[in-house]
Amino acid sequence: MPPSETSAPSTPQTPRQRYRAQLQQEIKQAALAQIAEGGIEALSINAIAKTLGMSGPALYKYFRNRDDLLTALISDGYEDAAEAIRTAAHRTADRSPRDRLLALAHAYRDWALAQPHRYLLLAGTPAATYEAPAHTTDSARAVIGPFLTVLAEGTPWPAAEPLYDEVRAWVTGTPAVAEWVAAYAPAAGDPVPALAASVLAWSRMHGIVSLEVQGSFRGMGHDSATLLTLEIGALADAVGLSSDA
Repeated sequence: MPPSETSAPSTPQTPRQRYRAQLQQEIKQAALAQIAEGGIEALSINAIAKTLGMSGPALYKYFRNRDDLLTALISDGYEDAAEAIRTAAHRTADRSPRDRLLALAHAYRDWALAQPHRYLLLAGTPAATYEAPAHTTDSARAVIGPFLTVLAEGTPWPAAEPLYDEVRAWVTGTPAVAEWVAAYAPAAGDPVPALAASVLAWSRMHGIVSLEVQGSFRGMGHDSATLLTLEIGALADAVGLSSDA
């Protein structure tokens, strides 16, 4: 299991710090409301300031620019999605590896469908000129981490050997990736099969959820939950995850 994510008690905030944090939260909520109504293109610093009874320049005291605000929204989105995944992992801790993997995938889908505007912030480039800071990568890895924990209980999949070679180069050349895998799957002698399987799980899950959120399945007659179960279940079978059945 990954290291505990609880932090040491923090120093009490001053009234000014609490006010700043509260106002930052109100700004983010106003921004999300804009995005939910009109998409990323609707995000406007000046409109947010007007909604909150502020001037545009006053709002820049809390977020340097539009990209700074987008980064905060993306980081919050990853943290919220990661919490949904962690909750599913804890809730199903006594189930079989296969059932736990399915639970994680469906928890991610449920989170995305409950707030599609936030999911779309994570699913692609939120604005043409936006470049996500490096630290958002750590936030994204927190979402995938519990998948690593489960998939480390599987066995190597011979058909995935070409992917293993590529992932091995990734792990070898990027110490942060090796540390991330070790944190979530410390007992894995070779981290590559678990990481490769996690990439496969992510691509299958993300592909289905993205198509569903964007409405691409509309009128096709199938339940996307069924499709997700089939895709993730097939991967679980391929890597030898046992089932309760």
